[in-house]
Order: sequence, then structure tokens, then C-alpha cells
Amino acid sequence: MTEQLHIIGNGISSYNYQPGSRGIKLTCNIPYVPVPDAYATVMVDFKMMKAIQAGEVSPPTPWVLGWRPKMHMEKNPSFHMKCAPYIREFYTKLPKYVNGYTDFNCGHMATHYGLSKFDPDECHMYGFDSMFNFDLTSATDVYLESDRGEHNNARLTKNWRGVWWQMFKEFKDTKFIVYQNGHDNLKFPVGDNVEIKVC
Repeated sequence: MTEQLHIIGNGISSYNYQPGSRGIKLTCNIPYVPVPDAYATVMVDFKMMKAIQAGEVSPPTPWVLGWRPKMHMEKNPSFHMKCAPYIREFYTKLPKYVNGYTDFNCGHMATHYGLSKFDPDECHMYGFDSMFNFDLTSATDVYLESDRGEHNNARLTKNWRGVWWQMFKEFKDTKFIVYQNGHDNLKFPVGDNVEIKVC
């Protein structure tokens, strides 16, 4: 069992992560905050793989890759061979409460992977602003274009919050500490294992 797990997501509140914190660190895509001692960078999207293949981005290594990156690698074996030294593993598990891989975002996968692999006492989470606000702004948007239209944001926010609610229940023996800027108005109910730290 690991004492602490840190998940550094892509929302603006990821700046609350303190470099050098003890424990295992997982980052998502290309984080706002450099985390040189991260165990891995987690990625789930085709568009990120295509951008890496085209030489447009270079996420920190090593990597833990989801189902869609695995499919991309299988369809592009020379790219897979080139990237193989950077890949720690593929994580393709989809929890039964998630409708499909589109609803299982990078932060979800990083958290579920970290909880399953390291069985931490505490999971510290930074940069998950969509739990609190109608805000899907992401560090990845700096590098890759995303649909941030109101309709798409509303759909994703609803789906993503439902996954968090279930994940906090699934790992009921882990203490989650979620760091958020300005307020603690979480937009869905949680149990006693979730604490909000306002920064």
C-alpha cells in the first residue's frame, strides 16, 4: 500500500500541487505544472497520439496509455516501435459505471489507474475544476484544439461528474483530498471519504 497518491490534472487549480510532495505522482497529457518526479504521464485520446506522431507535442515520459492510444499504436506499428521505450503500460480497464471510453477522461483514467495499482491511503487531486464549475479549460488546450462550445461542455460536465461520484464510492476506503480555487461547492454528493481543500 502507498501512503499518498497525487493526481495532477489539467485544470487551472493544478497550480495548487506542491512540487516535491512525497508519494506517487501521475500527470495528465501535458500539465501546467512540471512534475519531474512523476511516475507517469497518462493519456487517453487519439488526437494526442496523432499530435505526438506528427511531432507537434512531446508529453513528459514515461507514459501510461489508455484504450484509444493502444488502438492507435496497433494501427501504426512503426510509431509504436518508436514510442515503446516510453510506455510503462497500457491501461484499458473501463469501470462498469462508465458508458464508454469517451466519458472516461484522462483525469478519470489516471485516478482509477493510480488507485488500482498503488492502493493509496490518500489520493490528492489537483486541476479537476469541472467538479466545481462549468469550466473544462485544460492545459492541453494550449497545444491541441478542443470543442469548448456550451452544448459539448454541458454534456461532458454531466457525464464526467457522474463518473467521479461513482469512483469515489468504488474506492470508499481511500481518503480523497480535492484542491480547488475559491470555493468548495462540489456539484454532486460525496461521502465522508472526500475532503475539499479551498486554496
